[in-house]
Amino acid sequence: MRRPPSRAASPAIVLFAHGARDPRWAQPLRKIQRAIIRKKPGTAVELAFLEIMEPPLADAIAKLVAAGHKRITVAPLFMAQVGHLKRDLPKILDAIRAEHRGAEITLLPAIGDVDAVLEAISDWLVSAMLR
Repeated sequence: MRRPPSRAASPAIVLFAHGARDPRWAQPLRKIQRAIIRKKPGTAVELAFLEIMEPPLADAIAKLVAAGHKRITVAPLFMAQVGHLKRDLPKILDAIRAEHRGAEITLLPAIGDVDAVLEAISDWLVSAMLR
């Protein structure tokens, strides 16, 4: 009989965004979260924010580690790898990695640095213009 995969082996991802005062700002992020869960059942998907909104990245990762996840991917939902991602995020991740030495925490590029994302946006814009 085959054993189900452990949580440590199951994927975990944190969608990391800036944050805003208006809670409705996070609605598209929650849609992305639900879509990932629908497309990849069993994946733990947490939201985390740089400022203003809760939870901060450290808390989201601590929650995943406490649930037994050892491999966690951080996906910065920012349009470019500048400002906060160059200055603040490396410091935040260094502190988190020091706190959770047994976890492998991987950082993806900013979504605006991913050609497939930019192509999808440009395809949608061209399609919208032609309507």
